[in-house]
Amino acid sequence: MAQQDKDYQNSAVPQSERRGYLTMFMIMLGFTFFSASMWTGQVLSNGLDFGGFIGALLLGGLILGCYTGVLGYIGAESGLSLDLLARRSFGEKGSYLPSALIAFTQCGWFGVGLAMFAIPVAKAWFGDDQMVMYGLVFLAGICMTASAYYGIKSLTIISYVAVPCVAILGTAAMIMAAQQGNGTFIENFARQSGAMSIIGGAGLVIGSFVSGGTATPNFTRYAKGKWVGFWTTVVAFFIGNSLMFFFGAVANIYVGGNDIFDVMKNLGMFWTAILVLGLNIWTTNDNAIYTTGLGLANITGFSKRSMVLFSGILGTVTAVWLYWNFCGYLSTLNATLPPIGIILALGYFTNREAYKDESYKPVFINYGAVLGVIIGAVVGNLTSNDVLSGIPSINAMVTAAVVYLIGSKFQK
Repeated sequence: MAQQDKDYQNSAVPQSERRGYLTMFMIMLGFTFFSASMWTGQVLSNGLDFGGFIGALLLGGLILGCYTGVLGYIGAESGLSLDLLARRSFGEKGSYLPSALIAFTQCGWFGVGLAMFAIPVAKAWFGDDQMVMYGLVFLAGICMTASAYYGIKSLTIISYVAVPCVAILGTAAMIMAAQQGNGTFIENFARQSGAMSIIGGAGLVIGSFVSGGTATPNFTRYAKGKWVGFWTTVVAFFIGNSLMFFFGAVANIYVGGNDIFDVMKNLGMFWTAILVLGLNIWTTNDNAIYTTGLGLANITGFSKRSMVLFSGILGTVTAVWLYWNFCGYLSTLNATLPPIGIILALGYFTNREAYKDESYKPVFINYGAVLGVIIGAVVGNLTSNDVLSGIPSINAMVTAAVVYLIGSKFQK
């Protein structure tokens, strides 16, 4: 039980364990350093000119910032994890649905992240040697699982090391690549531009990190105050995601790749490229498997630490398979997560007192919340390929909110 209390999986984080602006900013910024977001940067640079690219970043960043900022505020004010918040808005057993969805997607992205590190490094270093690749997956899996196992203190240490390293070295490589290229950065964007709309680009910006963003309360519950949780989330997410999109765009324009690793390797910075790639993935992966551990702990009743070990092993063993077979499915599952976030927010702001009382007994299942996620996810996925229907995540959230509010009235 003492081991569980260290991670506050069943209670609010006490004020004595809260962190200030700088530490929370580093944790949240490191969380956004996500290699898959660079893939989105590649797609945006292929479909938009520079003005459209900036427009998509601003619009998508604003919407994502509002969504994650509200969740960051709630996590910081209540001190509760996503799963404890879900118990009150979805019901005691109904909370298993958001816990399972967030745990499944985050464990999947953890495995994909391991492969994102191992595959390019093995290919560049040892000519695509399979034994080396699996060895790197295994080594990275151990390191990243270990940092999540020890909780917020180790996540903080990793963030303080990785964030300045990735930001400074990655930005330097991006500038060097632009200086060596033919024409200006903006001119090269114009050559790449296709038929994507700013709305479509904004949808990609939101979708690239809405999965991780939904887990924001798991980290901002450690913030000293509600506005610390809100502002560090909004600012860090905008800066971090924008940086990843620029890294992906530069990689695409100048070396035909989708990762700053490709740019640095092309500049002759091979060992620096490995360092940046590893740290970049580490800061997201440890947060992802930490979130998975909390979600599975809510469902199984086991400690968060034991669930981190279980999910870390599972993600490591399946990493290469997930990378080649599951990215499309994970992207589809991402559409199920915005409805969870909006329902958590509505549940909190319409029944705030229930979140302050640790002896509060939630309902068994809030059927309006469960149906809201299901119907919202269906609508989000059905409108994902229709530009005229707007932004899929917004459609999903609006639908989920309506279903939840109506369902909650009936359940009373």
